[in-house]
Amino acid sequence: MNRALLVIDYTNDFVADEGALTCGKAAQALDPFLTHLSREFIDQGQLLVYGVDIHEEDDLYHPETKLFPPHNIRGSEGRHLYGKTGDVYTANAANPSVLHIDKTRYSAFAGTNLDMKLRERGVTELHLTGVCTDICVLHTAVDAYNLGYSLTIYREGTASFNEAGHAWALSHFETTLGAKVI
Repeated sequence: MNRALLVIDYTNDFVADEGALTCGKAAQALDPFLTHLSREFIDQGQLLVYGVDIHEEDDLYHPETKLFPPHNIRGSEGRHLYGKTGDVYTANAANPSVLHIDKTRYSAFAGTNLDMKLRERGVTELHLTGVCTDICVLHTAVDAYNLGYSLTIYREGTASFNEAGHAWALSHFETTLGAKVI
């Protein structure tokens, strides 16, 4: 079974202390695990996908504009991948098994070519990590489930700024989406 690791929204705006919509210390603590797991997927020749939120400055028509402060603005430092996880991407950006996908909605599938990229590589099993567990990871997982992918979610690879939402999402992945939560 071909696998792919998705690292969702692990950017300065979602992780760094000064991030516009930060998950803070809980997200920062993921960096060593995400770095290790990313290198493991690369070393095994498996697909590694960074699904990264992108927004335009002053976009009055985007639904998130009414819900959240401006974040992950195109060209901003906040949009850069955080920490050592970002270093793994930078060091491997030319590797055809490492993809960077801009997403404009919560799900990494919504309005992107992610499904096509996965299918052309024969991927059937997705491993999800990143932030926020109860927003972008959740919506990506629901879309992946509806598209027929097998799911693995990493407890120590996900975080949120809402601890109750994080716990609920982990349970939902298992009980409603049939995901393996490890």
